[in-house]
Amino acid sequence: MSKVPSRTLNNGVTMPQLGFGVWQVPDDEATATVATALEAGYRSIDTAAVYGNERGTGRAVATSGIPRDEVFVTTKLWNTDQGYDSTLRAFDASLERLGLEYVDLYLIHWPVPARDTYIDTYRAFEKIYADGRARAIGVSNFLPGHLERLMDATSVVPVLNQIELHPQLAQSASRAFHARHDIATEAWSPLGQGKGLLEAPAVVAVARKHGRTPAQAVLRWHLQLGNIVIPKSSTPSRIRENIDVLGFELDADDLAAFAALDEGRRIGPDPAVFG
Repeated sequence: MSKVPSRTLNNGVTMPQLGFGVWQVPDDEATATVATALEAGYRSIDTAAVYGNERGTGRAVATSGIPRDEVFVTTKLWNTDQGYDSTLRAFDASLERLGLEYVDLYLIHWPVPARDTYIDTYRAFEKIYADGRARAIGVSNFLPGHLERLMDATSVVPVLNQIELHPQLAQSASRAFHARHDIATEAWSPLGQGKGLLEAPAVVAVARKHGRTPAQAVLRWHLQLGNIVIPKSSTPSRIRENIDVLGFELDADDLAAFAALDEGRRIGPDPAVFG
């Protein structure tokens, strides 16, 4: 299997472009699931405080036999912990649960504009970063307006924005904004949570053309767009399948077929109002 490509973030830190997400994986299953992913070749693991599986994730990293500096660990701050002091406390708790001395990437999970605390929250992130306890800091589910306000009020440009992104929600405006500001785009729900996307005739046709599964075709689309992508599965065969997307390439006709699927349709919450 080819080596997973990487992205150099705007602070010089290198991150695998293809990682593994653990949303909805129970803590008592997370150790085995993440261990399977690490054995399959993943070197980037994405968790969050609200997922309730930081302990299981950390155990898998600790017992994998892989040097800590070769595994890129991301976690996220939950909405109710936003605010300067509460962010620092929540980060300490995440590190304790993970059993780590640092994380590679720490993200604000949602902007929660109604609370209007993400600026103070991010200032706490800047302290965590300055103290070397997170190698990089960023955000998740931020709209361009949220990012503009954040960058105007703080000094460290987020390295990344993790957003819902799949062929039915291609997020062209956000990706263009990120590119202008050297912010990487990371896709959650990259396969559209299977809600019709993987059965779409265009996806099935592209997959068949390349002798691949629909999921592999969609993940290949993400990589060629330059997205960082974190598919999630608890099934060992699918975990291995999802990383086996490096030995083929979509052509212009394939990319055009995928582009025609964009409906601007969200599966998850709207960041403008959620929280």
